[in-house]
Amino acid sequence: MTSSVIQPGDIREVAVIGLGLMGSGIVELIARSGRTVDAIEISQSFLDQGMARLHASLDRAVSRGKLTDTARDEILARIRPTAEVAAGVADADLVIEAIPERIELKRTLFAQLDEACRADAILATNTSSLSVTQIAGGTRDPARVAGLHFFNPAPVMKLVEVISTVLTPPEIAETLTLLSRDLGKTPVGATDRAGFIVNALLVPYLNHAVHLLETAQATREDIDRAAAVGLGLPMGPLTLLDLIGLDTCLAVLETLHDEFGGTRYVHAPLLRKLCDARLFGRKSGRGFYDYQRQSTAADHELAPVPDAVAVIRDSGGLLDELAEAIRLTGINVVPKPSDQTSLVIVAADPRHRVLDAALAAGHPADVVGVHIIETLTGKVRLAELVMPDVTAPGTAAKASALAARIRLKAVISRDRPGFLVEALAYAQFNDAVRMVQDGYASPDDIDTAMMLGCGYVRGPLQLLDEAGAANVVAVLEAMHAATGDPAFTPVPLLAEYATAGNLFRPGAGG
Repeated sequence: MTSSVIQPGDIREVAVIGLGLMGSGIVELIARSGRTVDAIEISQSFLDQGMARLHASLDRAVSRGKLTDTARDEILARIRPTAEVAAGVADADLVIEAIPERIELKRTLFAQLDEACRADAILATNTSSLSVTQIAGGTRDPARVAGLHFFNPAPVMKLVEVISTVLTPPEIAETLTLLSRDLGKTPVGATDRAGFIVNALLVPYLNHAVHLLETAQATREDIDRAAAVGLGLPMGPLTLLDLIGLDTCLAVLETLHDEFGGTRYVHAPLLRKLCDARLFGRKSGRGFYDYQRQSTAADHELAPVPDAVAVIRDSGGLLDELAEAIRLTGINVVPKPSDQTSLVIVAADPRHRVLDAALAAGHPADVVGVHIIETLTGKVRLAELVMPDVTAPGTAAKASALAARIRLKAVISRDRPGFLVEALAYAQFNDAVRMVQDGYASPDDIDTAMMLGCGYVRGPLQLLDEAGAANVVAVLEAMHAATGDPAFTPVPLLAEYATAGNLFRPGAGG
């Protein structure tokens, strides 16, 4: 291998092996850039399927006015489909592997590539979570193997993770970074660690959502609504699990657990049971949701709105606006419970039990805690209605009816530290800080990866800064105290930043 940085313009011929959803998208992306692409599959039938998928994608672009007929034909003319691996890679400057996520298959293929490719060709794997070092181990020159992880659909998604092993020369990582930019992508760099950036942060968060569901912290709809509305994400975690595939996420979790150990990567039993039942999500017709029949998202049964509501104000005035909104609907708001009030509202703090406030109020069966989640401009985004286990069965319905009356988006949660939004988010923030602490990835790259790869409006470290490191530490400590789960112990760097008042993304803005 040459020790100099190969410029993107010098990479003119690319071979892509594997024409599934991801591989066919990579072929299209490379061909659109003006490069010649050898599109390789192991059999003619798989090759035909992949090329049909690619043709359909380009035809859609033409029908939507994003490509002309001439441009489509020029792109297709640059693609050379073949079922012969050795012939397809012989003249390639770069080979990108996009075959199924099985380490033995990839190692076998890379051993073949070692024999068939030019000595100066770069070999890249599109693996999403497997060890690039292990994949490279089947070659005589593992130093020329790196990770180039695109996201599906490759022609559209802007993120590319560029993965270096302990043997990868900086020049190869730089070449792949420059090439990614030349393809119109935003590259982020990371060393070879299970899950890289996106999957190492995303999949444990998804698994945590399953834990919340199976321990009856909330319904699937409320868990999804809490994340989508409370965090501003494109979709909730259980819906996203169904979209990705439960079996795929389970496999990534097992890879993460094999490398890191610890409770954070232990799969939720419900996730395994659904996979055992072959309920993989959308691709099987059913996962956490049933896609084989039309159904609307379940909502809470609404009870009649009480004539009088007790709102117990706290010293911070957190419930003042809520009390005024209730009063404007004609409902009588009183400062303490009585025989005339059947709903008592107290301020809920994710660091503390609502139960204590419920007992202090004197009417624990009628108490609901309210935790307001606001945007940066102070606009209410979501209300978490928190129910201690001593709350009467009908209280949740009354609280939901009241929220609907004042047009407040709400979710119901059991009285556990973190409730829903902060329980999901802050555990992920802790994971992100651990990446920074370990020198694995920079705060900027972590946030960029999650925004471009997962649709975050702001990255987890910027969100952490906005929440305040001290508050995040306090909630995590409460979660750890309640569950005994070491995964919720704040990592040392987070505790240091909380004490010093430092920001992970100073100047990032809102």
